[in-house]
Amino acid sequence: MVSCIHIVRRLLALLLVVCGLMWAGAAQAQNCGQATTQGAAPASWETYCWLNLTNYNDITARTAGGQNLTFALPDGSTLSLNLRVTGGTGTAYNAVTAPTWTGAAIGNTSFIGIPGRPALYTATGGTRTLAFSAITLTPPVGASASAYSFVVADAESTNGGESLSLVTNGGVWQLLDSVAPISGNTFPSLTGVGTNTANVGGADGTVGAYILGSNSPTSVTVQTVAGGLQGVMFAVRFASIRLQKTISGPRANAADQFQYQIASTSNGATITSGTTTGSGAGPFATPPLVMAAGQAITLRETMASGSVGTLAQYSSTLTCVNTSGPTRSTLPTNVTTTSFNLGQLQFGESLVCTFTNGAHPRLALRKALAADGRRFADDQFTIRIRQGQTSVASSTTTGTGATVTAGNTGVVQLIAGSAYTLDEIAAGTTNLANYAATMACTNTTTGTGTTLPTALPGTITPRLGDLITCTITNTRVATAVLEVTKTSTVISDPVNGTANPKAIPGAIIEYSINVRNIGDRAVDASSIVIIDEMPIDMAFATGTPVTFADGSPTSGLNTFNSSTMVRFSSAPGQAGPFTYVPNGSFDQNVRAIRIAPTGTMAAATSATNQPSFTIRFRAQVR
Repeated sequence: MVSCIHIVRRLLALLLVVCGLMWAGAAQAQNCGQATTQGAAPASWETYCWLNLTNYNDITARTAGGQNLTFALPDGSTLSLNLRVTGGTGTAYNAVTAPTWTGAAIGNTSFIGIPGRPALYTATGGTRTLAFSAITLTPPVGASASAYSFVVADAESTNGGESLSLVTNGGVWQLLDSVAPISGNTFPSLTGVGTNTANVGGADGTVGAYILGSNSPTSVTVQTVAGGLQGVMFAVRFASIRLQKTISGPRANAADQFQYQIASTSNGATITSGTTTGSGAGPFATPPLVMAAGQAITLRETMASGSVGTLAQYSSTLTCVNTSGPTRSTLPTNVTTTSFNLGQLQFGESLVCTFTNGAHPRLALRKALAADGRRFADDQFTIRIRQGQTSVASSTTTGTGATVTAGNTGVVQLIAGSAYTLDEIAAGTTNLANYAATMACTNTTTGTGTTLPTALPGTITPRLGDLITCTITNTRVATAVLEVTKTSTVISDPVNGTANPKAIPGAIIEYSINVRNIGDRAVDASSIVIIDEMPIDMAFATGTPVTFADGSPTSGLNTFNSSTMVRFSSAPGQAGPFTYVPNGSFDQNVRAIRIAPTGTMAAATSATNQPSFTIRFRAQVR
């Protein structure tokens, strides 16, 4: 039995329906659409594409031939069927919006914002029958028909004395969702799930609603028994997908925007798409797309019109998650791509796929000189950005004094998460020992957490969105700078003599130690001390003295005296004491030589005019 309160509510709802029909505008094209807001609906709420019955004509539907209806589905498929209505006299059903009344579960607190007129609402009490026949799903070109679900839902409230009876020639009825009532937890009775005939029996009070589905039927019959008013809704359900876009960090250029698309793999046609706006990170999303046909789809993205940058300036990864259950192994997870063939959706999937873009980190390395400029006029510098041993970018300066021309790598695109070394090397005759170097970096992108180097050489591991500028500044130092090099030459060996000798036992090796002052200051008087450790397998040639040769320009040191300026040690290492006196032709007890010339070594006057001298001595290979 239907309560008086319920009758009053239904009469009020009927009045609103009649008024709504009187004021309704022109009929819109038949299609289907999803609810715009989940409310308290189950997680699968976006997998339903509710049929828009705006073009339903009760007079035509009640004829012997019924009414032919066609629905354009979002994926390009077409659903065609014939609807014949029987039972009672006068108007049987009106196509109305959801919710059908204030007590209906669907449309009030769940599945909110279903577009169009998705519900067929009885005009009066009594028994009516909706017979759907010749149900046909025609896929778009290049796709195949799939197993889909034809969905029937209680659009009103099945109260005491009312019922719904559902019969299908397709797959057995499955309970897809139970939609909670607007208050309380009462549901009508439900039998026949798992069979071809399901029945919903009435319950007094405010009740919830059931959503049932049958796979790929060609005919479905729904009988409504209304005490006051009763309503049903219909949907197509196969699988759904929503494509989203998020942006990590700032764009490479403020004008950059992205278009993200779900397209047909077979012909490339866009099925649905979205475009980012503003400067925010998103997520930006397309409306959920319900797929009813077995067509392979491709997820792709491009730069939107008006963008300055290109996709190559951004990292792009794609991840898809099935929100309705376990994820199949072929779904992408953090895959680097701008176009991905997802294949056909699987029945019941509710996918959320997200393209995540971040501007690749960018870095510019620059060279600067302090106000006092170069030490010598021809000094130049090469700055480098290196990844391991590979030079990613470099630039060599030109100019004189404090003027730096070139010496700027420009903005270089790097790889997020990879380590890079920032340094400099001398160009031409320049010697970096004449300079103190500092490095300062700035990042115009805040919040990325990237640690900026402060010393030279510097290591940096940039992150997405970084826009970093680093400057290496050299300040010349006023000091003597000694550059020391040591070379060896094989003089002879017991087998070859002096003709192409080899470093074999018995061979004579001559060592040359060259000392050059590359600084612009003279060396403190008598401060140069050279200690050279003898290799363990070498014996000092006592018969060949330690010699001194001035370079060009000359060193400016006092006349060399080996008897007073050269000392020997027989102790291992270089600590001395240097009191040992060599003996014999070759003395293997000599473990170190100390050379201490006296006088003041002159300063360099240019990068090529640098005073020097060379110390030479010989030893034998043992």
